[in-house]
Amino acid sequence: PVTPTLSNGDPRPASFGTASFVLNDAQTAMTFTATINNIDVTGAQTEDINDNLTAAHIHAGPAFPPTNVGVVWGFFGAPLNDNNPNDVVLTPFGTGVGGTISGKWDAPEGNNTTLAAQLSNILNGHAYINFHTRQFGGGEIRGALTVVPEPASLSLLGLGWLLVARRRRRN
Repeated sequence: PVTPTLSNGDPRPASFGTASFVLNDAQTAMTFTATINNIDVTGAQTEDINDNLTAAHIHAGPAFPPTNVGVVWGFFGAPLNDNNPNDVVLTPFGTGVGGTISGKWDAPEGNNTTLAAQLSNILNGHAYINFHTRQFGGGEIRGALTVVPEPASLSLLGLGWLLVARRRRRN
């Protein structure tokens, strides 16, 4: 686990979050909503720069876990691959530090790849969401994407999957 500090070395609150992902029926687009806490999503929620969000991505590849794998879709910072259209929305908390970020990985988007090329990795548990801060360039919050049946769709329509990034601090 990371031990976040202010620039002067004093402790700062530990970050955490939740995220959910939903594939459309055709599996050509994946929407997501993530809420992150104790990470400055605007660069102005706190005076210190250590907690500033610098990038956020989906990482995927057959070597995960246990090996870190490359960025397949960036939705905040570099690389930014949400470009067709750019539909990511960042909503800072009204009070406190953090916010909600949502968007959609559309078919033509990706970091030298596509959603279609990464579906196998995502559906087989070889993907994670990662929030990078100035202090932790390798990622401060990471959550593995886990496939779970989405109850309403399965019971009412017989289709649909919900991908959930479980809260986990980066090791």
